[in-house]
Amino acid sequence: MNRFIVAIAAGLAVSACSGGNPFEEDTDDGTETETTIPEAISRDVDSISYDADSQTLIVRGQSLDNTPYEATYTRAAALDRNGYEAYTSQEGSLGRHHTAYVREIDGARAAVVMAGGQFDHLFSGADYGRTGPYTAPDVSQEGGIVHYAGSYVGLVNGPGDGSDLNPVADGTPDAVLPSQAAEVTGQVFITADFADNVVDGVIYDRDLPDYPTVEPQNLNLGVGTIAENGTFDGTVYVGANNNVGEYGGIFSGQDASAVAGAIYASEHIEGVTNEYEQGIFVLGQCGTANDDPVCDQPLP
Repeated sequence: MNRFIVAIAAGLAVSACSGGNPFEEDTDDGTETETTIPEAISRDVDSISYDADSQTLIVRGQSLDNTPYEATYTRAAALDRNGYEAYTSQEGSLGRHHTAYVREIDGARAAVVMAGGQFDHLFSGADYGRTGPYTAPDVSQEGGIVHYAGSYVGLVNGPGDGSDLNPVADGTPDAVLPSQAAEVTGQVFITADFADNVVDGVIYDRDLPDYPTVEPQNLNLGVGTIAENGTFDGTVYVGANNNVGEYGGIFSGQDASAVAGAIYASEHIEGVTNEYEQGIFVLGQCGTANDDPVCDQPLP
């Protein structure tokens, strides 16, 4: 049996306890969008800012990265996965290594960050939000039920391949060495019913590249309620009834052309113990310019 290096109890001990992650910013049309991220998802992160044009990612609240509170991460294109940009932070050879992923489509944005384990502790969190306008589809016409599809990326509390770690001197004791968080990839399909204001979905084709003998199961996104402002949240399941975590998200754009969200799941991968995962999805609506090939069906 594989055993992940960082106990989940240690991760919970350092999670955020501020009652969620309030994200607030000026949108393109001059109004403000405020999103409260579920506490189980925001954890150690207060907020994350992303500028796609300058490729700048600023993380606030994540402990022990390169500044006490607000840290600018470095672009790490070699770690990019499935359309998600990677950024990292590590001060010195023995500083904690932090990996972050981010993506934005039609004003919908999500980011996730996790520190690799060191001294049997780590830090993690995720953030999502919206810039620009949002309108729901017109449910008086066909199109009240819409689909979203695309890729997923996440981080788990086991050591990855260490390819982005700073070098250390020969003979450095193992007890002080940092590690790099392992990645998990997959695909996402989400259905939203804007007449009944409900959403559900699945994260499938999941893979842990650093653990080729481990086969992570699908994660089902249980039925959640869509609020008037386009936000939603719900429960993550393995199978129909095994509650393993939480998810949340936000719709963006005209006729909800995109969606962004994040998950937290724990004790959900067969063959390992003490594992937990944080991941994100940013998806275009089927039938739009940013949709996924799985959307191309005989009956759309």
